[in-house]
Amino acid sequence: MIGDVALAGGDLTLAYDGRTVVHDAGIELCAGQVVALVGPNGSGKSTLLRAIARLHAPQSGSVTLGAEKSDAFALKPKDFARRVTLLTQSRPTPGGVRVRDVVAYGRHPYRGRFGAGDPDGAAHVDKAMRLTGVDGMAERAVDELSGGELQRVWLATCLAQDTGVVLLDEPTTFLDLRYQIEILDIMRELADDHQVAVGVVLHDLDQAAAVADRVVLMHSGVVRATGRPAEVLTAELLSEIYGLRIDVVVGDDGHLHTRPVGRHTSRVVTA
Repeated sequence: MIGDVALAGGDLTLAYDGRTVVHDAGIELCAGQVVALVGPNGSGKSTLLRAIARLHAPQSGSVTLGAEKSDAFALKPKDFARRVTLLTQSRPTPGGVRVRDVVAYGRHPYRGRFGAGDPDGAAHVDKAMRLTGVDGMAERAVDELSGGELQRVWLATCLAQDTGVVLLDEPTTFLDLRYQIEILDIMRELADDHQVAVGVVLHDLDQAAAVADRVVLMHSGVVRATGRPAEVLTAELLSEIYGLRIDVVVGDDGHLHTRPVGRHTSRVVTA
């Protein structure tokens, strides 16, 4: 069930070194819903995600939280971190630190001085490790893990933060197929079972169509379309934005599938 707006960006203009890279963009994340941001490289999707996570200050526009539309930038860092968490594309790997201890980093917003004041912390850490399938490696050092294992540990760290909004920037990159699907499943479980608002940047259009309730399609820093996957991921619009022919079909499984067509890939996928 789709709930109230949990996090929103309105009319956001974003720049790097004085160069505008996102123009008047808007996005809404609702409880119980997965929103996927898609588009070519350099379209501004990761920058927009970082802006609503308060990691990129806008030149203009607003970022608001909840139905009360409170100013996200007015909150203290710990107060914001109790409501919104972000899995970035890359994080430094701490040497010699156990998986359990890294996942426990997610409890920082709930702790006082010297790590006190978080009686439910251990239970949230255990739950996050179970959800992401890293509980069996809890005592291993994170610098001994593979890239895919480490990605799941960082996701567990975000889930341990126990927020109503989870933002993920290309979480399936560098993962093999099994773990890509597991990450997508976790996103759906967060939305469907826990009423979390999920915002995710994805490159794979088929993954976006499969996991998202709504898709935000960006091009050259502009939101070109927002809506259900079938409304946004059309052959005409995708072909225009990506600069090559892209066929779109609905397979026997009922899912939307995209097929970029090059000089040597002229056949259309039918399932």
